[in-house]
Amino acid sequence: MSISDLELTPVHGSGRVTAGARFLVVFDVDSTLIEDEVIELIAEFADVRDEVAEVTERAMRGELDFDGSLRERVALLRGISLDQIARVGERIRVTRGVPETIAAIHAAGGRVGAVSGGFHEVLDPLAETLGLDLWRANRFEVTADGELTGDVSGTIIGRDVKRHTVRSWAQSLDVPAERVITVGDGANDLGMMSIAGLSVAFDAKPIVRQEAAISLPSRDMTQLLAALGLRG
Repeated sequence: MSISDLELTPVHGSGRVTAGARFLVVFDVDSTLIEDEVIELIAEFADVRDEVAEVTERAMRGELDFDGSLRERVALLRGISLDQIARVGERIRVTRGVPETIAAIHAAGGRVGAVSGGFHEVLDPLAETLGLDLWRANRFEVTADGELTGDVSGTIIGRDVKRHTVRSWAQSLDVPAERVITVGDGANDLGMMSIAGLSVAFDAKPIVRQEAAISLPSRDMTQLLAALGLRG
């Protein structure tokens, strides 16, 4: 499938895309844009990585409700400081080919977003570094002393919220659904994948591979460029 297969025609037949975006590509973050599950890196500070990783794996396979599983994992992080979380950013490994892929999407007139079940405290600097146009994630609830309370502040970015976020971004950019591409690896991504013109499973869990339009098996994001016809 190529970009032309996604009906990249001018919006409203006006002869130009009024919002300045030909298409929108939205990525999951953990284990997609990056190699890591950030909450597991944070959990090392409380010596609970194994416990958190086990819950993460079950949630990604679709065996646990994401909202409940996230609260269960965050509760284990109580007492970790924001200073420690900031240090996690230094350990994040960007997935091979991501910078090149983002640059190619921008060069082709697209916008790039990321909607994550992770946390703004880590995603914000990463998004700036990668040059994302749009991003959204959860936020930790924090004490006045800058320590995690063990809870999440505000709405949890689960499957339904991911879907609504992608739809809202597309509408704000005047990009129709058939020109939205979503890329993810876990069950939490199925909502946003269900409304996309092209859904892409990236080194994904079986439940995601079954639902996605195409599956990219190796951990090199430049595969997406070939799938979109942006690279021969």
